[in-house]
Amino acid sequence: MSVAHRRYVSRADVRYAGDLVNGAYALAGFGDAVTELAIRTDGDEGLLAGYRAVEFHAPIRAGDVVEFTATVTRVRTRSRTVALTCSVLCRATPERGVTAAQPLDPPVVAVTAEATVVVPPAG
Repeated sequence: MSVAHRRYVSRADVRYAGDLVNGAYALAGFGDAVTELAIRTDGDEGLLAGYRAVEFHAPIRAGDVVEFTATVTRVRTRSRTVALTCSVLCRATPERGVTAAQPLDPPVVAVTAEATVVVPPAG
């Protein structure tokens, strides 16, 4: 089971020079994707217990369109292990114009991680 969330990165999300957002931006998106995944698989939002192996591969900038993907990789009685990927699908190209942007083919993987979500007992 997998879910995907897409979102536009606005200027309000920028934290650093170069229109960069901070790493917590990806973690927040992962949290939303994991929550939907838990609802779909277990009928409950569950509780995100932790992240492991968080790796930042490429920057996320204002003007990007990003996709957060969450995929269940392991099912235990009360927990699920979830593989997470944040990919940049579109990127602003300000050198072409103030509002110019382009799709990226292939998308750029910006962040990967693994999460554990705890769900209530069945029944």
